[in-house]
Amino acid sequence: MTSLVVHHLGVSQSERVVWLCEELELAYELKVYPRDPVTRLAPEAYKALHPMGMAPVITDDRLVLGESGAIVDYIVGRYGEGRLALTPEHPAYADYLFWLHFANGSFVATEMLQLVANALGVAQDNPGRAFMNARSARVFDLVEQRLGEAAYFAGDAFTAADIMMVFPLTTMRMFIPRDLAPYPNIRAYLQRIGERPAYRRAMEKGDPAMPLMLS
Repeated sequence: MTSLVVHHLGVSQSERVVWLCEELELAYELKVYPRDPVTRLAPEAYKALHPMGMAPVITDDRLVLGESGAIVDYIVGRYGEGRLALTPEHPAYADYLFWLHFANGSFVATEMLQLVANALGVAQDNPGRAFMNARSARVFDLVEQRLGEAAYFAGDAFTAADIMMVFPLTTMRMFIPRDLAPYPNIRAYLQRIGERPAYRRAMEKGDPAMPLMLS
């Protein structure tokens, strides 16, 4: 019986963890928590899992761990057996590290500014909007450039960096809409991701009713 439990909050960053487990073909238990239908926030049962009260969360025996990046590092390090990660000797190691951490350190953080501004009713002509829009444009331009240079974020091989980066390119756009028409490299990349059986299995298990944001 597996000790690894993925606590998945519907339509959230915890989809990454489900996907990672599917890519590694791990034995794990999936517990799905639907969002409150009115507030769209996590239910109290989910908030009680971890002091931060946010997704994602895993439990593994007595361990309770939050934060996407930490969870991905933990699962890859403990269960990956060298898969989906690059070692310091690999020529693309720095690229792997950069995109693995850029996903939440810069990409999600930048888009969250827009989400908070929308929630607070900040007017479109507010000077702060120009700052946020410019920062977001730089992020998407950098991602588009990278995907014109390589098939995946760390180079030719699919890695955990891709698992971290796909969420802000897909599901997060349900909260902060973004037209991908100007980004052909991103759109081609997302089509490659959509062809991965593990991605399809993960999304079907975690969010079967949610349309995939692959275009």
